[in-house]
Amino acid sequence: MGVNSTARIASLCLQLAEKGIEGVFISQTENRCYLSGFDGSDGYLILTAKNAILATDFRYIEQSKQQAPDFEVFQITGKVEEWFPRITSQLGIKNLGFESGQVTYAFHRQLSTALEKAGSKLELVPIEGLVESLRIVKSPEEIEFIARAADISDIAIADIKEKVRPGMTELDVAWEIERFMRENGSQPIPFEVIAQSGPNSAMPHARPSERRISEGEPILIDIGAKVNGYASDITRTFCIGTPDAMFKKIYDIVLGAQLAALSLVKEGMTGEYADNLARIIISEAGYGDKFGHSLGHGVGLAVHESPRLGPNSTDVLKSGMVFSIEPGIYLPGWGGVRIEDLVTLEKGEIRVLSKAPKSAK
Repeated sequence: MGVNSTARIASLCLQLAEKGIEGVFISQTENRCYLSGFDGSDGYLILTAKNAILATDFRYIEQSKQQAPDFEVFQITGKVEEWFPRITSQLGIKNLGFESGQVTYAFHRQLSTALEKAGSKLELVPIEGLVESLRIVKSPEEIEFIARAADISDIAIADIKEKVRPGMTELDVAWEIERFMRENGSQPIPFEVIAQSGPNSAMPHARPSERRISEGEPILIDIGAKVNGYASDITRTFCIGTPDAMFKKIYDIVLGAQLAALSLVKEGMTGEYADNLARIIISEAGYGDKFGHSLGHGVGLAVHESPRLGPNSTDVLKSGMVFSIEPGIYLPGWGGVRIEDLVTLEKGEIRVLSKAPKSAK
């Protein structure tokens, strides 16, 4: 994955400077990848206006040199109290931000104790959401990776609709989907396949089970693929055979709400306003209390990131953002219907990235 580290780090350092913070310690996986291009499972970035250091252990030294050529690679050996003061002592700064939403209390204590034992006066300053605020608007290259991941999940939906039969278990269906996506170009999938049937589909994020699928009941499939580290996310609900009146009724309400949101969501809206465009339709149909999650969420290096389209969300939608539109209705004892597309805002308008057909069969 090609990453413009210099521009991204410069933008981050500008935000830090506005807060009076001279450097930052990055430990969150997606943030580390976004800023450096390094996608190994372990490592840290230490960034200042003059320094770009990637600290990792022996397993990832060669990988980090290849993926993050703009960084000075520091090999971690020993305990935190041995390597952390060695890195920070060369920076010439008085304070260092750390990701307060990512660093555990125990790890913060280790970092603080390491500095104290080394006689360092470096102050650790909590920060939150700075790198995420840079990630929220995608570059054309990032959107292309997400679109390619969406293509894979689209064809996986088409494939499983051809294969699913009465008597298959939810686990059978989930494995068929995961295998297909991996064989058709996906990296390890960004989240576990959701394949729920009948009453189980009333649980929005339940895990697949040994339950066997029957004709005429809801089958809810929520999947994502990954290309160059970027995820997709799509949900389709359908049934085998002829849907009954209840299925048709619930499906039509959810589809109407989703299509309304797809046509009306625009740049400049808050996440709360966008959410209400779909929620009001479901509420007026009498199922407002059965739509218990937000309308959508950002998708990128993480499958759930900003912006959030939901009640009380003040996130303002902008061109270049990528997010889901996924209203649903969930009726305990019967089942649920969710229809989800992945979209981007382009010149202020919605462009739908996921193309799998929407039909109840």
